[in-house]
Amino acid sequence: MRTVFWVAAVIFVVDQVSKYLIVHTMNLKEVLRIDVLPPLLNLRMAWNTGINFGIGASDSPYMPWVLIGIALAIVAFVLWWVHTDPQGRSQRIFAGVLVGGALGNVVDRMIYGAVADFLNMSCCGFTNPTAFNVADIAIFVGAFGLILFGTAKKST
Repeated sequence: MRTVFWVAAVIFVVDQVSKYLIVHTMNLKEVLRIDVLPPLLNLRMAWNTGINFGIGASDSPYMPWVLIGIALAIVAFVLWWVHTDPQGRSQRIFAGVLVGGALGNVVDRMIYGAVADFLNMSCCGFTNPTAFNVADIAIFVGAFGLILFGTAKKST
């Protein structure tokens, strides 16, 4: 379990530091857009009150707390699963990546009432209308990794 917590801590810190630097230090919350390497990498401020891609977005004051509860339930389930059915190092690493990302977005909802999204990437004639953050990447990579690689039994 130590691996899960260390990986989660690293992901959480990288997510929160990136959000602070970009949203506050670079003042993206006011300027709203910064082109870094257009069209491949742009910074676009978006406050996500829903799940991924704004699905389930709501102005209800209760929605952030509902989403926090769901995220914490998922974190608790993943930690319980890794603890009760340990399946090797890859499972622990991907679980930590997912947990760190989920907790990063939980903190955003607690502080801002929404998740701070800012990464926007487009390529090859496709213009991506959405923004995401480090935590979103971690949640996706963690979940995908758990599905693909997290079920390998630990070697003896």
